[in-house]
Amino acid sequence: MERRTFVKNSLAATTGLAFSVPLSGNPPQAGQAANKQYYELRTYELKSGGKQSVFEDYFTKAFIPTLNQMGVSQVGIFTEMGMPEPPKLYVLIPYQNLEQFGKVTRQMSAQSTYKNNSKAYFESATPDNPNFTRYQSSLMLAFDVLPQMKTPAKGERLFELRTYESFDEDAAQRKIAMFNKEELPIFYDTGLTPVFFGETLIGDKLPQLTYMLVFKDMEERDQNWQKFIQTPEWKRISALPEYADSVSRVNRTFLKPTAYSQV
Repeated sequence: MERRTFVKNSLAATTGLAFSVPLSGNPPQAGQAANKQYYELRTYELKSGGKQSVFEDYFTKAFIPTLNQMGVSQVGIFTEMGMPEPPKLYVLIPYQNLEQFGKVTRQMSAQSTYKNNSKAYFESATPDNPNFTRYQSSLMLAFDVLPQMKTPAKGERLFELRTYESFDEDAAQRKIAMFNKEELPIFYDTGLTPVFFGETLIGDKLPQLTYMLVFKDMEERDQNWQKFIQTPEWKRISALPEYADSVSRVNRTFLKPTAYSQV
């Protein structure tokens, strides 16, 4: 009972406390948590030896330009490292609100840019030779502590996509509270630079949260994670009873941005 009482109190206080967290020198302003983005994350599973050139043409000429014209910017397109089989494409789409998400879902295919420039993509697909096998999609809501996606500078980059599954809804909310209240400053102090944090509202294997980090390379990634786990402040908060057993499983995927990715 004590833990649950603490959780309710701490969740109620999360929003107010989140504004004190420094975000690369730009702390959120009061009321900013109300302007939280929504993120759609798609994972396309291609056929073996998939139609990479077909997708590149589709994304660069139809999909991304149409989203940009509809007010959706910073669309991320990534490939999975390590030559997975079957190959996959990861698409990250940030929306400013649910209205924008709904508008894109309903109206994208009717836009002239999309209609004119997606013909080759659809004409290349047949029942026996589709462009992809299937794609999975999840819809996430940004955390209070990082309400807007932080797009990293261009250059050589490695992205780490991490998903934390929890055994029930209370456990998931406690982990989110841990990030909102205490954990994110330690990330910045140790070089774990986030792109976004999202609570999965619709998707697979719920309840869960997903976030993305960016590094120069794998060496920097390994070094900075070691700094993080050795930090006394992390050891302190990870031992607090209110955050115990909040994560049941961690999934991680390493991604590289495509040449046409806006993230």
